[in-house]
Amino acid sequence: MREKFAESLKEAMRAKDARRLTTIRLIQAAVKDRDLANRASGKEPVGDDEIMLILVKMIRQREESVAAYEEAARLELAEQEREEIAVIRQFMPEQMPEEEVQELCRSVVEETNAQGLRDMGKCMNTLKQRYPGRMDFTKASGVVKGLLR
Repeated sequence: MREKFAESLKEAMRAKDARRLTTIRLIQAAVKDRDLANRASGKEPVGDDEIMLILVKMIRQREESVAAYEEAARLELAEQEREEIAVIRQFMPEQMPEEEVQELCRSVVEETNAQGLRDMGKCMNTLKQRYPGRMDFTKASGVVKGLLR
């Protein structure tokens, strides 16, 4: 993933694509911040799975910003956030279709012998470990919650 970021950064510089360039730099900064935090606590630098989680978090933050900007009638800022989301998504694997998410949630609930809402964390942790970056965990959380009721 890191090599992919570096190569994309070079391409953005050559193309003079300012939005893409700044977004890739933000991604690299977030990864470096996590690396430093891991080093301070004696852990290894982040791997691709953890980078996927960072990207998911960055997208979620931008989606929240889009909603806030639209509510405040700042459409130009909302559009900038959407452009950043599009750049970040280019580094992520394709998201699973909703039917597949539901099926995987069902199988994890059965596999972990989840009995009620108190087991929801166990199910979500299993899903996050197995499918980082490929599944919308907000939607998956709703599916798991519905299955455990």
